[in-house]
Amino acid sequence: MNITLEKLTQIINQMTAEGYVLVSISLLFIFFVLYIYFLVKEKKRLGETLENNLKVFQKAVDISENAVLILSDKNKVMYANNTMVRLLQLNNNFLLKEFESIVHIKVKKDWIALDKFIEDKRSGTKEKVCTYPHSILRISDDEIPINLYLDTIVMRMPNEVLCDVIYIQDMTKDKEHSGTHFRHQLTNLPNQLQAYHDLPAFFSKSHLEKNKLALMLLSLDNFSMLRSIIGYEQANAVLKKFATYLETLGKSLNVSVYHTFDNHFLLTVTNLHSIEESRAFVEDIQKQLASFYKMEDVNLHLTVSAGIAIYPDSGSIRKLLDYAYKALAEAEKEGDGKINIFIPEKFAADYDELRLNSDMPGALSKGEFEVYYQPIVKVENEEVVAAEALIRWKHPQYGLIPPDVFISLMEKTGFIIKLGQYVLEEVLKQQKRWELFNFKPVEISINVSMVEINTGEFVQHVERKLAEHQIHPEWIKFEITEGIAMSNESQTEKYFLALKKLGVGISLDDFGTGYTSFGYLKKFPADNVKIDKSLVDYILTNEEDQRIVKAIIELAHTLGMKIVVEGIENKKMVELIASYGCDYMQGYHFSKPLPVFEFQKLIR
Repeated sequence: MNITLEKLTQIINQMTAEGYVLVSISLLFIFFVLYIYFLVKEKKRLGETLENNLKVFQKAVDISENAVLILSDKNKVMYANNTMVRLLQLNNNFLLKEFESIVHIKVKKDWIALDKFIEDKRSGTKEKVCTYPHSILRISDDEIPINLYLDTIVMRMPNEVLCDVIYIQDMTKDKEHSGTHFRHQLTNLPNQLQAYHDLPAFFSKSHLEKNKLALMLLSLDNFSMLRSIIGYEQANAVLKKFATYLETLGKSLNVSVYHTFDNHFLLTVTNLHSIEESRAFVEDIQKQLASFYKMEDVNLHLTVSAGIAIYPDSGSIRKLLDYAYKALAEAEKEGDGKINIFIPEKFAADYDELRLNSDMPGALSKGEFEVYYQPIVKVENEEVVAAEALIRWKHPQYGLIPPDVFISLMEKTGFIIKLGQYVLEEVLKQQKRWELFNFKPVEISINVSMVEINTGEFVQHVERKLAEHQIHPEWIKFEITEGIAMSNESQTEKYFLALKKLGVGISLDDFGTGYTSFGYLKKFPADNVKIDKSLVDYILTNEEDQRIVKAIIELAHTLGMKIVVEGIENKKMVELIASYGCDYMQGYHFSKPLPVFEFQKLIR
């Protein structure tokens, strides 16, 4: 075979090229195998890390004091930590079994099985996370305070499954722990914090009790000096014995006793028939105290000063504690063993009544009185649709005098009649100005006293003034307080009917502060009922106030009346009271009382 050099060269080149290709393919294969090896190794490492992390998280959840449960969309148990297993008393083979609960949760007044509750919430809500704080769980005969949270997650098994996560927080320990904060450390009596918690319920009794209610503050006299003489331990022994005595007395007479501060004790007393009965109550305590403690066969002569506030004699039910402290301060100024009962006239006595009385007529002509307007808003859109006219007296010597001082004084002297006529005149003039300048028409409420009504000319005066200023009667409303209205039912009904014939509105003011409210509401031909601020102050935390307000709203609506709630201070109050079906609201959350030039900016 003759092979030329050229041909040989071609064969060698071809073999070299094929070798390169073969080598390249071999290298690529090796690299691919190595890549797969390291990929599998890394995946395994990540899997082990993930599995280890999951074990750590599961361990953390398993040892948690809070219970965790995960259910599939088929209501099968996917996971339960140790706390949940104990709480629900689950069997060892509970996983992937259908969840059936032996515990019940309280919903309103009913007890519902937990599995049924979860199923209902699963189908009945669109929210991903649902919270149910302050719930109660019942297991056998035990009731447990809990916080309950429901959430949803997606699990792969291997397909995606929407699961429910149930988280239960046992509040028993928190409740027990918080209980110690409401007890005085020395005497174990309820302390001032507990008193603040209990007082709203006590105040609510004013709507139910026919007799008087009282707060009594007792202070062991000169106790710091006594402690320095007999020593710390003996002084504490005195406090303990006095606390025990009061507690025993309280149980026998249905009186609540609180150890509020050091040597101060608070008593809440119901069913008093007179002011003097409250004084006699404290005098009996003073007699027992005089010789009830012995130290080395020597009787310690102890005395106690007392400040008493009584509803309704002392004033607003919600201010009784403040009034009791003021009365106690006065008693301690007078000397040991004194009893002081808060009477509103003592507060008024801070002003020279003779000076105020002589200044009243000139105050009108000098322009010292001014009408302020506090907006009343419609619940559904918070639009200002009305206002209450409130009088202010800017005295040249005393400055801004509280209305509860000069109004009561004017009622005594009869000057309230002229002041009422002045307020009506100013309101009607202002209504006419707003009409001429195309302001939005709003209804103005004017407070009226029985002193004005009992003149016998009140209705005729209102009729003349409406005609004089050519004001539509429906833009004027008169407010009369519940207590005054009930003091003379026949007269009140007569004048209410006469005013309604004129076309003006009638509002029953401060509703809820009297104890005959519910029985007499239907007797008065009122258009509106204004729920008193005292029922709203603690409504966010006091269930009794909530029930009363809701009942008043429902009753008034049944009788065809609209409801105005006073004293709205924040958004939470708005949301809660709006949920009760209230029609109108008034309070500092919307606006304080405003002079006319500021108020009219709201109704342009």
